[in-house]
Amino acid sequence: MTALTTYRLADLSEADRARLCTRPADLDGAVLDAVAEIEAVVRERGDEALHAFNARFDTAVDTLRVPVGRLAEAWAASDLAFQHAVETAATNIRTFHAPQGATAYETEPMPGVRCWRETRPIERVGLYVPGGTAPLVSTLLMTAIPAQLAGCTRIVVATPPPAAEPILAVAGFLGLEEVVQVGGAQAVFALAYGTESVPRVDKIVGPGNAYVTAAKWRASRFCAIDMIAGPSEVLVMAEGTSNPAWVAADLLSQAEHGTDSQVVLVATDADFVQAVQAELDGQLATLPRRATAEAALAHSFVVVASALDEAIAFSNRYAPEHLILHLADWQPVAARITNAGSVFCGPLTPESIGDYASGTNHTLPTAGLARSMSGLSVEAFSRTVTFQSLDAGGLAALAPSVTTLAETEQLRAHARAVTIRTEASS
Repeated sequence: MTALTTYRLADLSEADRARLCTRPADLDGAVLDAVAEIEAVVRERGDEALHAFNARFDTAVDTLRVPVGRLAEAWAASDLAFQHAVETAATNIRTFHAPQGATAYETEPMPGVRCWRETRPIERVGLYVPGGTAPLVSTLLMTAIPAQLAGCTRIVVATPPPAAEPILAVAGFLGLEEVVQVGGAQAVFALAYGTESVPRVDKIVGPGNAYVTAAKWRASRFCAIDMIAGPSEVLVMAEGTSNPAWVAADLLSQAEHGTDSQVVLVATDADFVQAVQAELDGQLATLPRRATAEAALAHSFVVVASALDEAIAFSNRYAPEHLILHLADWQPVAARITNAGSVFCGPLTPESIGDYASGTNHTLPTAGLARSMSGLSVEAFSRTVTFQSLDAGGLAALAPSVTTLAETEQLRAHARAVTIRTEASS
Protein backbone atom coordinates (compact mmCIF):
# COMPACT_ATOMS: atom_id res chain seq x y z
CA MET A 1 0.00 0.00 0.00
CA THR A 2 1.28 3.45 -0.92
CA ALA A 3 0.31 5.87 1.84
CA LEU A 4 1.21 9.53 1.54
CA THR A 5 2.38 11.08 4.78
CA THR A 6 -0.48 13.17 6.14
CA TYR A 7 -0.22 16.33 8.24
CA ARG A 8 -2.86 18.47 9.90
CA LEU A 9 -2.02 22.11 9.37
CA ALA A 10 -3.39 23.02 12.78
CA ASP A 11 -0.80 20.73 14.40
CA LEU A 12 2.20 22.10 12.49
CA SER A 13 4.59 24.66 13.89
CA GLU A 14 5.90 27.52 11.80
CA ALA A 15 9.13 25.58 11.31
CA ASP A 16 7.20 22.49 10.16
CA ARG A 17 5.26 24.50 7.59
CA ALA A 18 8.44 26.07 6.28
CA ARG A 19 10.03 22.62 5.97
CA LEU A 20 7.11 21.26 3.93
CA CYS A 21 7.40 24.21 1.53
CA THR A 22 11.15 23.74 1.02
CA ARG A 23 12.16 21.54 -1.89
CA PRO A 24 15.45 19.64 -1.82
CA ALA A 25 18.34 21.29 -3.64
CA ASP A 26 18.87 19.67 -7.03
CA LEU A 27 22.35 20.89 -7.94
CA ASP A 28 24.67 18.84 -5.73
CA GLY A 29 28.42 19.09 -5.84
CA ALA A 30 29.02 15.93 -7.85
CA VAL A 31 26.70 17.13 -10.62
CA LEU A 32 28.30 20.56 -10.71
CA ASP A 33 31.80 19.09 -10.87
CA ALA A 34 30.86 16.75 -13.72
CA VAL A 35 29.19 19.56 -15.65
CA ALA A 36 32.21 21.85 -15.21
CA GLU A 37 34.40 19.18 -16.82
CA ILE A 38 31.98 18.82 -19.74
CA GLU A 39 31.97 22.59 -20.22
CA ALA A 40 35.75 22.76 -20.42
CA VAL A 41 35.94 19.94 -22.98
CA VAL A 42 33.18 21.38 -25.21
CA ARG A 43 34.79 24.83 -25.23
CA GLU A 44 38.18 23.36 -26.10
CA ARG A 45 37.25 20.63 -28.61
CA GLY A 46 33.91 21.69 -30.13
CA ASP A 47 32.30 19.13 -32.43
CA GLU A 48 34.89 16.49 -31.56
CA ALA A 49 33.77 16.68 -27.93
CA LEU A 50 30.09 16.51 -28.88
CA HIS A 51 30.63 13.35 -30.92
CA ALA A 52 32.55 11.79 -28.03
CA PHE A 53 29.84 12.67 -25.50
CA ASN A 54 27.15 11.34 -27.84
CA ALA A 55 28.93 7.99 -27.99
CA ARG A 56 29.48 8.00 -24.22
CA PHE A 57 26.07 9.11 -22.95
CA ASP A 58 23.60 8.56 -25.81
CA THR A 59 24.15 7.21 -29.32
CA ALA A 60 26.87 7.99 -31.83
CA VAL A 61 25.61 9.66 -35.01
CA ASP A 62 27.44 10.47 -38.23
CA THR A 63 26.33 14.07 -38.37
CA LEU A 64 25.28 16.47 -35.65
CA ARG A 65 23.00 18.60 -37.84
CA VAL A 66 19.82 17.07 -39.19
CA PRO A 67 19.29 17.91 -42.91
CA VAL A 68 16.38 20.31 -43.41
CA GLY A 69 14.73 17.98 -45.91
CA ARG A 70 14.70 15.25 -43.28
CA LEU A 71 12.41 17.35 -41.09
CA ALA A 72 9.77 17.77 -43.79
CA GLU A 73 9.98 14.05 -44.57
CA ALA A 74 9.38 13.15 -40.91
CA TRP A 75 6.22 15.29 -40.80
CA ALA A 76 4.91 13.85 -44.04
CA ALA A 77 5.54 10.30 -42.80
CA SER A 78 3.81 10.76 -39.43
CA ASP A 79 0.31 9.34 -38.99
CA LEU A 80 -2.81 11.45 -39.33
CA ALA A 81 -3.87 11.16 -35.67
CA PHE A 82 -0.50 12.55 -34.57
CA GLN A 83 -0.68 15.35 -37.13
CA HIS A 84 -4.17 16.32 -36.00
CA ALA A 85 -3.08 16.37 -32.35
CA VAL A 86 -0.05 18.52 -33.14
CA GLU A 87 -2.09 20.92 -35.27
CA THR A 88 -4.72 21.29 -32.54
CA ALA A 89 -2.13 21.93 -29.84
CA ALA A 90 -0.17 24.35 -32.05
CA THR A 91 -3.30 26.34 -32.91
CA ASN A 92 -4.25 26.71 -29.25
CA ILE A 93 -0.71 27.59 -28.15
CA ARG A 94 -0.41 30.18 -30.92
CA THR A 95 -3.83 31.66 -30.12
CA PHE A 96 -3.04 32.00 -26.41
CA HIS A 97 0.45 33.42 -26.91
CA ALA A 98 -0.28 35.76 -29.84
CA PRO A 99 -1.54 38.69 -27.71
CA GLN A 100 1.57 38.55 -25.54
CA GLY A 101 4.56 40.81 -25.99
CA ALA A 102 6.21 43.70 -24.22
CA THR A 103 4.33 46.97 -24.48
CA ALA A 104 5.79 49.79 -26.56
CA TYR A 105 4.97 53.32 -25.41
CA GLU A 106 6.11 56.95 -25.54
CA THR A 107 6.01 59.62 -22.85
CA GLU A 108 7.00 63.29 -22.50
CA PRO A 109 8.13 63.70 -18.87
CA MET A 110 8.57 67.42 -19.45
CA PRO A 111 8.36 69.75 -22.48
CA GLY A 112 11.09 69.01 -24.98
CA VAL A 113 12.00 65.62 -23.46
CA ARG A 114 10.72 62.55 -25.30
CA CYS A 115 11.26 59.03 -23.93
CA TRP A 116 9.97 55.84 -25.51
CA ARG A 117 10.35 52.09 -25.43
CA GLU A 118 10.33 49.62 -28.32
CA THR A 119 10.39 45.83 -28.43
CA ARG A 120 13.04 43.81 -30.22
CA PRO A 121 13.22 40.02 -30.59
CA ILE A 122 16.19 38.09 -29.26
CA GLU A 123 17.84 37.18 -32.54
CA ARG A 124 19.33 33.74 -31.80
CA VAL A 125 17.69 31.31 -29.38
CA GLY A 126 18.40 27.71 -28.49
CA LEU A 127 15.63 25.27 -27.55
CA TYR A 128 16.59 22.21 -25.51
CA VAL A 129 14.11 19.38 -26.12
CA PRO A 130 14.58 16.15 -24.12
CA GLY A 131 14.26 12.99 -26.23
CA GLY A 132 15.24 9.37 -25.87
CA THR A 133 12.58 7.20 -24.23
CA ALA A 134 10.27 10.20 -23.80
CA PRO A 135 10.49 12.51 -26.81
CA LEU A 136 8.89 15.70 -25.51
CA VAL A 137 7.24 17.01 -28.66
CA SER A 138 5.06 19.23 -26.45
CA THR A 139 8.18 21.03 -25.22
CA LEU A 140 9.17 21.82 -28.80
CA LEU A 141 5.73 23.31 -29.44
CA MET A 142 5.78 25.27 -26.16
CA THR A 143 9.20 26.81 -26.83
CA ALA A 144 9.29 27.24 -30.60
CA ILE A 145 5.89 28.87 -31.10
CA PRO A 146 6.50 31.79 -28.67
CA ALA A 147 9.95 32.24 -30.22
CA GLN A 148 8.42 32.44 -33.69
CA LEU A 149 5.75 34.88 -32.49
CA ALA A 150 8.45 37.07 -30.94
CA GLY A 151 10.24 37.20 -34.29
CA CYS A 152 13.47 35.41 -33.38
CA THR A 153 15.47 35.14 -36.60
CA ARG A 154 17.43 32.01 -35.72
CA ILE A 155 15.95 29.12 -33.73
CA VAL A 156 18.24 26.17 -32.99
CA VAL A 157 16.82 22.95 -31.52
CA ALA A 158 19.08 20.61 -29.57
CA THR A 159 17.81 17.11 -28.78
CA PRO A 160 19.58 13.86 -27.78
CA PRO A 161 20.75 11.51 -30.56
CA PRO A 162 19.39 9.89 -32.49
CA ALA A 163 16.77 12.61 -32.80
CA ALA A 164 13.33 11.09 -32.18
CA GLU A 165 11.04 10.92 -35.21
CA PRO A 166 8.17 12.80 -33.49
CA ILE A 167 10.51 15.69 -32.63
CA LEU A 168 11.80 15.84 -36.19
CA ALA A 169 8.22 15.76 -37.46
CA VAL A 170 7.12 18.67 -35.27
CA ALA A 171 10.20 20.64 -36.30
CA GLY A 172 9.19 20.06 -39.91
CA PHE A 173 5.61 21.10 -39.19
CA LEU A 174 6.78 24.34 -37.55
CA GLY A 175 9.13 25.16 -40.41
CA LEU A 176 12.24 25.01 -38.26
CA GLU A 177 15.50 24.48 -40.12
CA GLU A 178 18.20 23.89 -37.50
CA VAL A 179 18.06 20.73 -35.40
CA VAL A 180 21.22 19.34 -33.84
CA GLN A 181 21.55 15.88 -32.35
CA VAL A 182 23.20 16.66 -29.02
CA GLY A 183 21.80 16.11 -25.55
CA GLY A 184 22.62 16.75 -21.93
CA ALA A 185 24.94 19.36 -20.49
CA GLN A 186 27.08 19.24 -23.62
CA ALA A 187 24.15 20.51 -25.70
CA VAL A 188 23.71 23.51 -23.41
CA PHE A 189 27.38 24.44 -23.64
CA ALA A 190 27.42 23.93 -27.41
CA LEU A 191 24.54 26.42 -27.71
CA ALA A 192 26.14 28.84 -25.27
CA TYR A 193 29.60 28.92 -26.86
CA GLY A 194 29.09 27.58 -30.36
CA THR A 195 30.97 24.81 -32.17
CA GLU A 196 31.67 24.01 -35.82
CA SER A 197 28.15 22.57 -36.25
CA VAL A 198 26.17 24.26 -33.48
CA PRO A 199 25.66 28.03 -33.75
CA ARG A 200 26.10 30.16 -30.68
CA VAL A 201 22.81 31.57 -29.37
CA ASP A 202 21.85 34.50 -27.16
CA LYS A 203 19.37 32.64 -24.95
CA ILE A 204 18.70 28.99 -24.05
CA VAL A 205 15.30 27.72 -22.94
CA GLY A 206 13.82 24.33 -22.19
CA PRO A 207 13.70 21.70 -19.43
CA GLY A 208 16.13 18.92 -18.60
CA ASN A 209 17.59 16.72 -15.90
CA ALA A 210 19.94 17.81 -13.13
CA TYR A 211 22.90 17.94 -15.54
CA VAL A 212 21.06 20.11 -18.04
CA THR A 213 19.88 22.37 -15.22
CA ALA A 214 23.40 22.69 -13.82
CA ALA A 215 24.75 23.42 -17.30
CA LYS A 216 22.19 26.19 -17.80
CA TRP A 217 23.20 27.67 -14.46
CA ARG A 218 26.88 27.72 -15.49
CA ALA A 219 26.13 28.94 -19.01
CA SER A 220 24.07 31.83 -17.63
CA ARG A 221 27.37 33.63 -16.95
CA PHE A 222 27.66 34.19 -20.71
CA CYS A 223 24.24 33.42 -22.19
CA ALA A 224 20.72 34.23 -21.03
CA ILE A 225 18.47 31.36 -19.90
CA ASP A 226 14.75 31.06 -19.24
CA MET A 227 14.89 29.77 -15.66
CA ILE A 228 16.46 27.21 -13.35
CA ALA A 229 13.63 24.70 -13.27
CA GLY A 230 13.85 21.84 -10.83
CA PRO A 231 11.78 18.65 -10.59
CA SER A 232 8.16 18.93 -11.71
CA GLU A 233 5.44 19.38 -9.07
CA VAL A 234 1.70 19.76 -8.53
CA LEU A 235 -0.50 20.84 -5.64
CA VAL A 236 -4.13 19.71 -5.70
CA MET A 237 -6.67 21.56 -3.55
CA ALA A 238 -9.78 19.51 -2.83
CA GLU A 239 -12.84 19.35 -0.60
CA GLY A 240 -15.11 16.59 0.69
CA THR A 241 -17.31 16.65 -2.41
CA SER A 242 -14.38 16.30 -4.84
CA ASN A 243 -13.99 13.11 -6.88
CA PRO A 244 -11.26 10.99 -5.20
CA ALA A 245 -10.57 8.98 -8.37
CA TRP A 246 -9.98 12.16 -10.38
CA VAL A 247 -7.78 13.63 -7.67
CA ALA A 248 -5.70 10.45 -7.50
CA ALA A 249 -5.32 10.46 -11.29
CA ASP A 250 -4.06 14.05 -11.20
CA LEU A 251 -1.52 13.25 -8.50
CA LEU A 252 -0.23 10.23 -10.40
CA SER A 253 -0.04 12.09 -13.71
CA GLN A 254 2.57 14.32 -12.14
CA ALA A 255 4.29 11.61 -10.09
CA GLU A 256 5.07 9.59 -13.23
CA HIS A 257 7.17 12.46 -14.59
CA GLY A 258 10.22 11.46 -12.57
CA THR A 259 11.44 9.97 -9.33
CA ASP A 260 12.24 13.46 -8.04
CA SER A 261 8.78 14.91 -8.81
CA GLN A 262 6.63 15.98 -5.88
CA VAL A 263 2.84 15.91 -5.54
CA VAL A 264 0.89 17.53 -2.72
CA LEU A 265 -2.77 17.17 -1.76
CA VAL A 266 -4.32 19.89 0.37
CA ALA A 267 -7.80 18.81 1.46
CA THR A 268 -10.41 20.13 3.87
CA ASP A 269 -11.84 16.69 4.69
CA ALA A 270 -9.87 13.89 6.40
CA ASP A 271 -12.26 11.15 5.24
CA PHE A 272 -11.80 12.29 1.64
CA VAL A 273 -8.04 11.84 2.05
CA GLN A 274 -8.56 8.18 2.90
CA ALA A 275 -10.62 7.71 -0.26
CA VAL A 276 -7.84 9.27 -2.34
CA GLN A 277 -5.24 6.98 -0.71
CA ALA A 278 -7.30 3.94 -1.75
CA GLU A 279 -7.63 5.24 -5.31
CA LEU A 280 -3.89 5.84 -5.51
CA ASP A 281 -3.21 2.19 -4.73
CA GLY A 282 -5.65 0.93 -7.33
CA GLN A 283 -4.53 3.25 -10.13
CA LEU A 284 -0.83 2.90 -9.36
CA ALA A 285 -0.99 -0.83 -10.02
CA THR A 286 -1.94 -0.19 -13.66
CA LEU A 287 0.81 2.31 -14.52
CA PRO A 288 3.67 1.30 -16.84
CA ARG A 289 5.83 3.84 -14.96
CA ARG A 290 4.75 2.53 -11.57
CA ALA A 291 8.26 2.43 -10.10
CA THR A 292 8.86 6.05 -11.07
CA ALA A 293 5.55 7.19 -9.57
CA GLU A 294 6.13 5.24 -6.36
CA ALA A 295 9.52 6.89 -5.90
CA ALA A 296 7.94 10.33 -6.35
CA LEU A 297 5.13 9.53 -3.91
CA ALA A 298 7.70 8.55 -1.28
CA HIS A 299 8.63 12.22 -0.78
CA SER A 300 5.17 13.67 -1.43
CA PHE A 301 2.55 14.43 1.21
CA VAL A 302 -1.01 15.38 2.18
CA VAL A 303 -2.06 18.38 4.23
CA VAL A 304 -5.45 18.48 5.94
CA ALA A 305 -6.68 22.05 6.35
CA SER A 306 -9.51 23.14 8.65
CA ALA A 307 -11.03 25.36 5.95
CA LEU A 308 -10.38 26.74 2.48
CA ASP A 309 -8.82 29.89 3.95
CA GLU A 310 -6.11 27.76 5.53
CA ALA A 311 -5.69 25.71 2.34
CA ILE A 312 -5.27 28.85 0.21
CA ALA A 313 -2.67 30.28 2.59
CA PHE A 314 -0.63 27.07 2.48
CA SER A 315 -0.84 26.86 -1.32
CA ASN A 316 0.36 30.45 -1.73
CA ARG A 317 3.26 29.72 0.60
CA TYR A 318 4.21 26.51 -1.22
CA ALA A 319 3.94 28.34 -4.61
CA PRO A 320 3.45 25.26 -6.80
CA GLU A 321 4.47 24.90 -10.41
CA HIS A 322 0.98 23.52 -11.14
CA LEU A 323 -2.10 24.13 -8.99
CA ILE A 324 -5.35 22.22 -9.55
CA LEU A 325 -8.50 23.55 -7.88
CA HIS A 326 -10.72 20.47 -7.51
CA LEU A 327 -13.49 22.70 -6.19
CA ALA A 328 -17.09 23.13 -7.33
CA ASP A 329 -16.96 26.85 -6.54
CA TRP A 330 -13.41 27.58 -7.67
CA GLN A 331 -13.80 31.19 -8.84
CA PRO A 332 -13.46 32.95 -5.45
CA VAL A 333 -10.50 30.72 -4.59
CA ALA A 334 -8.73 31.41 -7.90
CA ALA A 335 -9.06 35.14 -7.25
CA ARG A 336 -7.02 34.69 -4.05
CA ILE A 337 -4.18 32.67 -5.62
CA THR A 338 -1.06 34.82 -5.69
CA ASN A 339 1.75 32.29 -6.16
CA ALA A 340 1.48 29.55 -8.79
CA GLY A 341 3.00 28.81 -12.17
CA SER A 342 -0.26 27.74 -13.82
CA VAL A 343 -3.71 27.17 -12.29
CA PHE A 344 -6.22 24.56 -13.45
CA CYS A 345 -9.68 25.66 -12.41
CA GLY A 346 -12.50 23.23 -11.68
CA PRO A 347 -12.92 19.44 -11.59
CA LEU A 348 -13.01 19.13 -15.40
CA THR A 349 -9.59 20.75 -15.88
CA PRO A 350 -6.74 18.25 -15.40
CA GLU A 351 -3.17 19.50 -15.39
CA SER A 352 -2.30 17.30 -18.37
CA ILE A 353 -4.37 19.51 -20.70
CA GLY A 354 -1.97 22.34 -19.96
CA ASP A 355 0.98 20.06 -20.59
CA TYR A 356 -0.19 19.53 -24.14
CA ALA A 357 -2.95 21.46 -25.75
CA SER A 358 -5.02 24.02 -23.84
CA GLY A 359 -2.73 26.76 -25.13
CA THR A 360 -0.96 27.92 -21.97
CA ASN A 361 2.75 27.21 -21.62
CA HIS A 362 4.02 24.24 -19.64
CA THR A 363 7.52 25.64 -19.07
CA LEU A 364 6.98 26.95 -15.55
CA PRO A 365 8.90 27.95 -12.40
CA THR A 366 9.38 25.22 -9.79
CA ALA A 367 10.76 24.95 -6.25
CA GLY A 368 8.77 27.94 -5.00
CA LEU A 369 10.09 30.31 -7.68
CA ALA A 370 6.49 30.98 -8.71
CA ARG A 371 6.62 33.59 -5.93
CA SER A 372 8.81 35.73 -8.15
CA MET A 373 8.87 34.30 -11.69
CA SER A 374 6.47 33.68 -14.57
CA GLY A 375 6.20 30.82 -17.01
CA LEU A 376 7.61 30.94 -20.53
CA SER A 377 5.97 33.48 -22.84
CA VAL A 378 6.57 35.58 -25.93
CA GLU A 379 8.14 38.19 -23.66
CA ALA A 380 10.85 35.66 -22.75
CA PHE A 381 12.04 35.74 -26.38
CA SER A 382 12.14 39.51 -26.67
CA ARG A 383 13.54 42.50 -24.85
CA THR A 384 12.86 46.21 -24.77
CA VAL A 385 15.12 49.06 -25.84
CA THR A 386 14.62 52.55 -24.42
CA PHE A 387 15.09 55.74 -26.44
CA GLN A 388 15.17 59.43 -25.60
CA SER A 389 15.43 62.66 -27.58
CA LEU A 390 15.71 66.25 -26.39
CA ASP A 391 15.24 69.57 -28.14
CA ALA A 392 16.93 72.80 -27.02
CA GLY A 393 14.19 73.62 -24.56
CA GLY A 394 14.26 70.18 -23.02
CA LEU A 395 18.05 70.28 -22.62
CA ALA A 396 17.91 73.69 -20.97
CA ALA A 397 15.21 72.56 -18.57
CA LEU A 398 17.03 69.37 -17.52
CA ALA A 399 20.58 70.74 -17.45
CA PRO A 400 20.56 72.18 -13.88
CA SER A 401 19.30 68.95 -12.34
CA VAL A 402 21.72 66.75 -14.29
CA THR A 403 24.77 68.89 -13.59
CA THR A 404 23.92 69.16 -9.89
CA LEU A 405 23.59 65.40 -9.53
CA ALA A 406 26.75 64.77 -11.57
CA GLU A 407 28.74 67.22 -9.42
CA THR A 408 27.38 65.57 -6.26
CA GLU A 409 28.73 62.24 -7.51
CA GLN A 410 32.00 63.94 -8.53
CA LEU A 411 31.55 62.87 -12.14
CA ARG A 412 32.70 66.09 -13.80
CA ALA A 413 32.76 64.70 -17.35
CA HIS A 414 29.06 63.85 -17.00
CA ALA A 415 28.32 67.43 -16.09
CA ARG A 416 30.53 68.81 -18.87
CA ALA A 417 28.69 66.71 -21.49
CA VAL A 418 25.64 68.79 -20.61
CA THR A 419 27.20 72.23 -20.08
CA ILE A 420 29.24 72.06 -23.27
CA ARG A 421 25.93 71.95 -25.12
CA THR A 422 24.04 74.56 -23.11
CA GLU A 423 26.96 77.01 -23.33
CA ALA A 424 27.15 76.55 -27.11
CA SER A 425 23.49 77.42 -27.56
CA SER A 426 23.47 80.43 -25.20
